Amino acid sequence: MLDSMSTRDRSPRKRDDGDGDGDEPKQPAKRVAYITPEGAKRLRAELDELWTRERPRVTQQVSDAAALGDRSENADYIYGKRRLREIDRRVRFLSKRLDVIRIVSEPPNDPKRVFFGAWVTVEDEDGNEKTYRIVGADESDLERGFISMDSPVARALLGKREGDDLTIKVPRGDVEYTILAVRYTA
Repeated sequence: MLDSMSTRDRSPRKRDDGDGDGDEPKQPAKRVAYITPEGAKRLRAELDELWTRERPRVTQQVSDAAALGDRSENADYIYGKRRLREIDRRVRFLSKRLDVIRIVSEPPNDPKRVFFGAWVTVEDEDGNEKTYRIVGADESDLERGFISMDSPVARALLGKREGDDLTIKVPRGDVEYTILAVRYTA
């Protein structure tokens, strides 16, 4: 019986907070982290660079500095150990992140609507045009026009079509945009 039951059919396990009153806290829902194929490739390249080149180089520097003697006053040794901790922390983060991200490589069924991965050209009320690409949080880069799908601008754009008008609340006030173009290729 239990073998045929899926996890979707089971009620979630409750965590006991130890006070015996039955009001255990709910687990926050985990959000799926989306990323473009290019973004995933960049994360993998960074992980590879850190693990195969940077970490061995810094490890050798630390080893050389340690061979010089007194480590307590050896700046190369102290800095090298700190750099190794930073590299290891980033390697752990990237490894875990690459395990949970979902790569979105297929265009949507309706290419005229704004979804994840879209290049969107908008015009503001002053006639200024801007082009944004809606990407995951790991690859947002405003200088390149890559905005996180969690940003206010991207959330307002998602699901809209070419020609739609929208008002976005930003820290400096409301901004009105008209969507001029939506495309899924660079």
